[in-house]
Amino acid sequence: MRRANPKSIVIWALVALVGAAGWTILAVSRGEEVSAAWMVAAALGSYAIAYRFYSRFIADRVLKVDKGRATPAERLNNGVDYHPTDRRVLLGHHFAAIAGAGPLVGPVLAAQMGYLPGTIWIIVGVIFAGAVQDMVTLFFSMRRDGKSLGQMAREEIGPVGGVAALVAVLLIMIILLAVLALVVVNALASSPWGTFSIAMTIPIALLMGFYLRVLRPGRVIEVSVIGVALLLLAIVSGSWVAESSWAGTFTLSPGTLVIWLVVYGFLASILPVWMLLAPRDYLSTFMKIGTIALMALGVFLTLPTLKADAITEFATSGTGPVFAGSLFPFVFITIACGALSGFHALVSSGTTPKMIQKETQVRMIGYGAMLMESFVAIMALVAASIIDPGLYFAMNAPAGVMGETVQSASQAVANLGYTISPDDLAAAAKAVEEESLVSRTGGAPTLAVGIAEIFSSVIGGAGMKAFWYHFAIMFEALFILTTVDAGTRVGRFMLQDMLGNVVKPFKDVSWKPGVWFASAVVVGGWGYFLWVGVHDPLGGINQLFPLFGIANQLLAAIALTVCTTLLIKSGRLKWAWVTGVPLAWDLIVTLTASWQKIFSSDPKVGFFAQRGVYQDAIERGEVRPPAKTMEDMHTVVTNSTVDGVIQAVFVLLVLIVLADAVRVCVRAVRRPAATTLAEVPYVKSELVAPAGLITTREEKAELAAAGAAPGAGS
Repeated sequence: MRRANPKSIVIWALVALVGAAGWTILAVSRGEEVSAAWMVAAALGSYAIAYRFYSRFIADRVLKVDKGRATPAERLNNGVDYHPTDRRVLLGHHFAAIAGAGPLVGPVLAAQMGYLPGTIWIIVGVIFAGAVQDMVTLFFSMRRDGKSLGQMAREEIGPVGGVAALVAVLLIMIILLAVLALVVVNALASSPWGTFSIAMTIPIALLMGFYLRVLRPGRVIEVSVIGVALLLLAIVSGSWVAESSWAGTFTLSPGTLVIWLVVYGFLASILPVWMLLAPRDYLSTFMKIGTIALMALGVFLTLPTLKADAITEFATSGTGPVFAGSLFPFVFITIACGALSGFHALVSSGTTPKMIQKETQVRMIGYGAMLMESFVAIMALVAASIIDPGLYFAMNAPAGVMGETVQSASQAVANLGYTISPDDLAAAAKAVEEESLVSRTGGAPTLAVGIAEIFSSVIGGAGMKAFWYHFAIMFEALFILTTVDAGTRVGRFMLQDMLGNVVKPFKDVSWKPGVWFASAVVVGGWGYFLWVGVHDPLGGINQLFPLFGIANQLLAAIALTVCTTLLIKSGRLKWAWVTGVPLAWDLIVTLTASWQKIFSSDPKVGFFAQRGVYQDAIERGEVRPPAKTMEDMHTVVTNSTVDGVIQAVFVLLVLIVLADAVRVCVRAVRRPAATTLAEVPYVKSELVAPAGLITTREEKAELAAAGAAPGAGS
């Protein structure tokens, strides 16, 4: 390593001071006004230090990335699934694929416990757990021809733990995709602006794909300018369409949206990755990052005050109206994406390892993209924390608590220890042109209100709040849709890897019959649960929704188990703590949460306790909310039972994977010479490409010497 020069030392010392100042203000300030800018400063300072030093340590010392080794994209390039992709485009794809509903919604819901616990978990969690998981999983998958997480578990841990991992990962994946798709449907239903703007990203992405592949190969900056210009035009045009005679065409019912989502997910899964998936994700990244960056700039310009408490009473009482349960373990379950998310490991062992040009790029794409997503989570927490706490609880507590009128909501908020008048609730809804904001649960509407608050303070004033609110709703739908399309393709890879253990042709993930069959099964799986869910408030994916958070973190436990096993098997025992420590923490959190969800006597927490309460009510002939009829009561009993059983099955599968992994690790330590790895043999790389976003002087010289395509290193 090169020795740091004085200029570099000064710069990084200043960065550290900015981050430390932010943390200090957040930690010691109580009973006084605190600017949201300090939260942003703490995050940015911490991210910069972590990326510069910790991610480089992992890449150079732990993983020992090799720029001279050919990646699967180079060796197996077939223009369908394996395709060397410019690092900037791939960074956009990877970020868009991992950044779904989690970083937007989870922090908003967790704000009921105060802004400080969420801030600590988001920043510390991503630095030492989430970004590490993504980067290490990407590296090991890349060394195995882009094998899926479940298949890596089967090959490296063994048939017992491997089969358990394959089954658990696929089942959890279907649930996660259906939940994400449901959020998209809810955001776009009866929204011609959002539907038109998002629909237009598909032809724009196709144009970008062909531009880079056929018309102007390597001209990433050119195609980026064209794509962004067309995207901005689509967004502005969406507002025009919403007020035109075309509005009816783009005003779709939830059922119709489900059909279109299934069709789109299938096409995105089977088409060559360069044609639609990668350019569309890259395009959407501009809007995602642009919106979040402008939001951060707005925070620094307007310096809004954090109106939420640093820590609320609900953190210890566990009686929060938004979700039940105490700070530990449920804040770490509610905030997944942005800190640690198992879904990310599926992308890191799905599309991305088949497209990465150089091993040295795993740092920027694996670790860097996760830091970007974490910042999205911080900005979502800021948005939830700068609005009046009374409005926050009125929006996020369910109708069973708030009632249906502004008067009942005002009284319910008062019972929680906060205040907001009926007139203020009505005015807040009117400002964003909504009939009511009472019990607009799920987190997305609250985030939109927070974004509108910041943006309108910078541009347009109070008169623009409605515009920015609806823009934010559309932005959230675009944010999440990119996870659904990439996730479907990842699910297809997982299913093909699984079937390839029985039917050999499926091992070729670009084998067309396998591509079509596996894609149909995956979209059929999440599409079924989604279809039933939009037609039955208590059915389909609504039945499985309570499993979302814990299932995602149990998936992270599987990913970290596989990563730790591979570190030990590959002779990196002294560095196994890099993934072993976050694995231990994740297991403590998820197993505690699972125990409480299964065995807690509190019906707001425990699945079987809830089942007992509703079963007793049925026997008394009573109807309890959210049920409206006796038939609904029986459905709630069924749902609680199913959720409890599935939760127990997921835990059992994870424990099987863990136990088998411990066996393999002990054997590897005792008999290292007898340890075998499924890593593909070394092949020398002929590609030359930069490792980071900015091309270094040495890399420019290498590109020039190799005669790289114009724009490749720009």
